[in-house]
Amino acid sequence: MTSSLTDNSKVDFLGLTSQEFDEVVQHWGFPKFRAQQIRDWVYDKTIVAPEGFENLSKSDREKLRELVNFGNSTTSAHQISEDGTHKLLLEWADGAQAETVMIPDDDRRTACVSSQVGCPVGCTFCASGIEGVKGNLTADRIVEQVIALNLKLLATPTSRGKQQKINHIVFMGMGEPLANYANVMQAIHVLHDPKGLNISARKITLSTVGVPKRIRELADEALPLNLAISLHAPTEELRRQLIPWAEHFSIDDILDAARYYFTQTGREITFEYILLAGVNDKPEHARQLVQVCKTIRANVNLLRYNEVESLPYQRPTSDAVMKFQDALRQGGVNAHVRKSRGRDIDAACGQLRRRENDAREPFVQIGA
Repeated sequence: MTSSLTDNSKVDFLGLTSQEFDEVVQHWGFPKFRAQQIRDWVYDKTIVAPEGFENLSKSDREKLRELVNFGNSTTSAHQISEDGTHKLLLEWADGAQAETVMIPDDDRRTACVSSQVGCPVGCTFCASGIEGVKGNLTADRIVEQVIALNLKLLATPTSRGKQQKINHIVFMGMGEPLANYANVMQAIHVLHDPKGLNISARKITLSTVGVPKRIRELADEALPLNLAISLHAPTEELRRQLIPWAEHFSIDDILDAARYYFTQTGREITFEYILLAGVNDKPEHARQLVQVCKTIRANVNLLRYNEVESLPYQRPTSDAVMKFQDALRQGGVNAHVRKSRGRDIDAACGQLRRRENDAREPFVQIGA
């Protein structure tokens, strides 16, 4: 933030907490209350251009246009599923892209946000990491995904005439959040800020394949975030076949860090487990997963695989999924099957970006 006060670059509003933006505004000679007026327009009313800040003078609006970036992505693709799911592909001038998804469920509006351009993990069943990772998304670009979804919701009529807004966040889009720790945490502080979007920490979920050191740091942040660990296999051998990055961190080390997280936060861990037909959905896998779960306070979310063109994995049958869930429950594990959303659009993470880029030149590296 300090550099933005001294050089000629614009301040990235969406990457600043209320306290940080208050300091910037006062540095410019504005009264302190002006900062909250601006936040009200952007976060409460979803007006993201200074021209719309009606209670500010014309000169103040012009000054803000010169000094502040309120988000500058373009939506290069927008898909709407029959179930109401929205999927956006956002793009910035430097070539960075991010997929973000709005998932509706009763009164819940969940934003699934990306933390990186691509992904370094290389899960063999996932489209996000096919081209590797191109760079990290900055905090403002992470928050901008939520604003972009709110803008789409603003334009979506409801039967009750009430404006829909994002009220839950999951870091389950493109990228490994704990590999972009500083930017992700800054974005979480902005999203959680009571003077901003004011999204409860208990309504924010961070999904990771498991980086023990970062999980412990996250535990010490004093935020009761939900931690989801993408397990996808109950044994080291199978997990390393499916998740090449898993060779860096053993399941035991990840579980130790997860236990520390539970001790520090009191938040039960969730294991995410994508079921791949004939690969990790057999009865012996369920029995092995039960043994893993007995070592920690955790629940299991089972997800049916969304197929990715060119990858060899298949979606399991409903019968196979139910049998796997029953085996976990009989073993005393709290297991749920997560509903598949957006099946009629590019449902799997990374698919929309991949399809849109098929005819384009390869990406250049994006700065961290």
